[in-house]
Amino acid sequence: MVTLENEYLRVKINELGAELSSVVSLDNNLEYIWQADKSVWGRHAPVLFPIVGRLKDDQYEYQETTYEMHQHGFARDSKFEVVDSSDTHATLKLTDSNKTHKLYPFEFELVISFDLKNHELHETYRVYNPDADNHLLFSIGGHPGFDTNFEKDQVFEDSNLNVAPKQTYTQIPLKAPYNDKDNSFPNDCSKATHLTHDLFKDDAIILELNQQETTIMLDNQKNDHGVALTVTDAPYVGIWSPYPTTGDFVCIEPWWGIADNVNATGKLEEKMGITDLQPQSESSQSFEISFF
Repeated sequence: MVTLENEYLRVKINELGAELSSVVSLDNNLEYIWQADKSVWGRHAPVLFPIVGRLKDDQYEYQETTYEMHQHGFARDSKFEVVDSSDTHATLKLTDSNKTHKLYPFEFELVISFDLKNHELHETYRVYNPDADNHLLFSIGGHPGFDTNFEKDQVFEDSNLNVAPKQTYTQIPLKAPYNDKDNSFPNDCSKATHLTHDLFKDDAIILELNQQETTIMLDNQKNDHGVALTVTDAPYVGIWSPYPTTGDFVCIEPWWGIADNVNATGKLEEKMGITDLQPQSESSQSFEISFF
């Protein structure tokens, strides 16, 4: 476990999956990250790579070969190498191997950096294609789960979601577990959304961001605590809490990719939301989380 700490926050990152597993306020000992109750959802903040969401039939085709890969890919269950760390910074790396080639026939380097600055945690994903000849096809995303019960008398329904800019977004529905973009509809986010578990009865709320800088804030009506996640260049954000099994947390998920469309062909190069990275090139994605 890698620990970062400044005068405000203590952050813990697990080398398994490079997963953010704890953010505690040093002022009042509040834990902001969902603590992975396995009876509800046994993760904290998995990294989604090299796919986001589900593939049709959990498989895809590339260069006339069919590969099997399960939801959100393999990075979340892979051991990362700690490249460097200090009191307020850590870098972890995952590279391709014989094991990953059975699922995903590409060379890659995935480098994840965490930087703690005052009350903010900055998270950066860098994907490098070391192959001199072949393109790298991937998607990536974050999936941090934030606790909604900061005090003993607080319940899930005391929380609100606010999206800035305050405007109408296109929401992509799920025919779980696949996206149904052809039946997208407007979602007016000009006012706060009051949290209920029923909001998630059709799975995640997926908003198209179109690479516009966007902040999603989770706060509550009983105290001044919450989180705000800001992303500058993501095409999508998923907002999710489990249903019908329920837990007192919400995931705010910046996505550079999305689950297969209901009409997906299964060919990786035709997958909705796929990033095509040129040989010996790098792609960078980032977001920041403020804790208050």
